[in-house]
This record gives sequence, structure tokens and C-alpha cells, in this order.
Amino acid sequence: MKTVTSPFQGLLKLMQDSRISGVLLLAAAIVSVVIANSPLASSFHHLLETPIGMSFGDGSFSKTLHHWINDGLMAIFFFVVGLELKREIIAGELSDMRKAMLPVAAAIGGMLVPAAIYTMLNGAGEGSSGWGIPMATDIAFALGVLQLLGKRVPLSLKVFLTALAVADDIGAVLVIAFFYTSQIDFTSLATAAVILLVMFAANKAGVRNTTFYAVMGFGALWLAFLMSGVHPTIAAVLAAFTVPANVKLQEDAYVSKLDNLMLRYREAKPNGLPTVTQEQQHILEDIRDSSLHALTPLQRLEHALHPFVSLFVMPVFALCNAGFEINEGLASGWTDPLTLGVFLGLVVGKLIGVAGVVLLFYKLKWSPLPDGMNMQHVLGAGLLAGIGFTMSLFVAGLAFPGGALMDNAKLGIVSASLFSGILGYFVISKASAKRKAG
Repeated sequence: MKTVTSPFQGLLKLMQDSRISGVLLLAAAIVSVVIANSPLASSFHHLLETPIGMSFGDGSFSKTLHHWINDGLMAIFFFVVGLELKREIIAGELSDMRKAMLPVAAAIGGMLVPAAIYTMLNGAGEGSSGWGIPMATDIAFALGVLQLLGKRVPLSLKVFLTALAVADDIGAVLVIAFFYTSQIDFTSLATAAVILLVMFAANKAGVRNTTFYAVMGFGALWLAFLMSGVHPTIAAVLAAFTVPANVKLQEDAYVSKLDNLMLRYREAKPNGLPTVTQEQQHILEDIRDSSLHALTPLQRLEHALHPFVSLFVMPVFALCNAGFEINEGLASGWTDPLTLGVFLGLVVGKLIGVAGVVLLFYKLKWSPLPDGMNMQHVLGAGLLAGIGFTMSLFVAGLAFPGGALMDNAKLGIVSASLFSGILGYFVISKASAKRKAG
């Protein structure tokens, strides 16, 4: 008997495919470059500089559309990152320190070496503040490349790369918090601390309403961080860590309750009409409530927001930030130490940092290679970690407000991400073919 799948279910499945989000992200970046080199460039720039704000009595608050996208819309992205981090730390690949040791160490190497390469080329120049740009990994793009290889890729490689990227995200958030923060308003920061304590207290008190955490996180905590001078995306990550990660109804109790409810539903007398009876409606509502109680609020929020972030937030961010002008000065951009620092940091630095640490741990017998992986897979993972795209563009926007420095940073980021992605694909494809033949 064939299962009938509704168009909505098919669309939902499509939305959850990381290949789709990767393609949309790439398409948005290409459109951004096309716009930057078309007659629409000036109009698009003016659109992004449109002020949008609100008034409170005698006071007012206004930011440009570009600012709202980079600091507001991207806060949702960082909120989902925070949810993923908490889930991985509590019950994922970072919950077991023995398993987490190798990818975490590889992530640290993959952040320090790129930063060192960039600093060697830009330590004393005007681009010195961009050392954080090549430290980041775009997990959506990296896993999207692995998805293209399908079943040829060992599961252990996907797990390793995911754990590496999660650890990398923790590093990126800390770098943004401590090194890309303006002057601090301690009154606003103290207000943020109080709001955060209220959210943690609500968690401990058993508040499980996801709307409460979303409203407090984005409506209060985000605004307090924005006014404090600490980058507001940090608020989104901290807010995510306050969301409960425990179930209200344990698995055994849920199964028992569901069995009882299903029995009652089967025994309920139908009315022979398209609508259900009042008794059936009450039973169905009990099933719905029980199912919600069997899920953690953290997982419910992550599942609900992930498609929105992958298919809207990240492509919009790329559309508004990836564009750069292709002109006679582009060739000279490749001689600029900033462009070279970003490109070599992502391509060479990530490869050396990730693969070098894994090789060191393996040779010193501190940690074996994950099952099913060989060193060629590790090299491929190091290359895919060089896809910095979204996170690198975000850090670049914090380091350089605009102008030639930002254009050179974009040139290095986009070029390195494409190069690393293509080369990583072929290296892993060859490694997987060799593994299958062996």
C-alpha cells in the first residue's frame, strides 16, 4: 500500500534538505554580485540605506534596512545556532568529551592557524582588524557539499564535520563578543543581565512556552544588548541557552498515555459526518498536548525556525552583503594583503589547522580516526571547513564598515569558499571511491 504524501509534506521535506539551502545561498550571492555590477547598484544601495525606526514619546530609535538585516534578521540565525549548540552540548556530539576531543581540537586548530596567516600578512596594516574573518566555517554550505556526494560519504565524516563546525561556531561567537564589540554601556548591559536571569529563572520554574522565550529574547534581551554596545547577535545565542531542553512527559509515560488515548479514540462512537464528535475532539487535543509535552521546547523551536533561517534569513543576508564590483581594480585586489590573508587563511589555514591537528592526535595516539574515515577524508573536511561564506561575511561587516577594505574581504571570502568547496568535493569523492574499492 502506497503512502499518500501531500504537497505540503513534500515541500517541508524539500525545505529540510541542506542541498536546497546551499543552492539558494549560492544563488543569492551570485545575484548580489550581478546587482553590484548593474545599473541597479545605486538603487539597491539606497534601498539598503533606508532608515527604519520607531518612536517612544519624545524618544526615537532608527537604523538602516541594512543594519536591521545584519543585526536583527541575523539574530534569528544566531538564535538557531545557539539552539544547535545547546543540543549538541547536552545530547549531541559534544556531550561525550572523549568523542568531542578530536573535532573540538581540530576546530581550535582551524581557527588559530587561519588567524595567524592573516595576521602575518596584515598585522600592521589598515586591514589588521580582519583577523577573525578566516576563522569561521559555514556549516550549511559545507554539509550541502557532503549531501551532493550522497551515500558515498561515511556517516562518521558528516558527524565529524558537524561537531567541528559546532565547536567553530562557539569560537566565532566568543570572538565576536570579545573582539568585535564597541564601547560598552554598562547600564544597558546590566539590564540585559537582569532579563537573562529572568529567562533562566523561568526555565527553572518550568515555563515551557516557546513564545515567552522568543519574545523575551528578541523583544527585550536583543534590544538591551543593542543599546549596550555588545553585538546583539550574542543576545540571541544566550537567549537560546535559556530555552528548556527537557521533556515534560517521559518516553515510557508518553507511550502508555498515547496507547490509552488511541484506545479511547477507537472506542469513541463516530457521528458519520465530516467533522469529529466533541469526545473525539477532546481526545485528539489530549494527543496533541501529550506530543508537545514529549518534545523539548528547544527541539520544537529549532525545528520550526530552521527552514526559515536556511531558506530566507541566510539568502537575504547573502543578497545584501556578498556583492562586490568587478572592474579594472579587481586584479589589483588580489595583490592586496587583506584579500590574500582571507583567501590563504580559509583555504590553506583551515586545511593545515584541521588536518594538522587530527594527524598530530592520530600519530601521538591521543585519538583514533573516526570509524570509516581515512586521512584523505580528513583533508577533504579541512578543505570544506574553508567555506567561510556566511559567518566570514558577517565578521567582515563588523571589522570593516564598507569601502575598499570590505570589497577586498568579500573577494577573498567568495573566492576561497568556492575554491575550498570544489576542491573538498573532489578530494572526498576520490577518498570515498578508494574506500569502496578497498
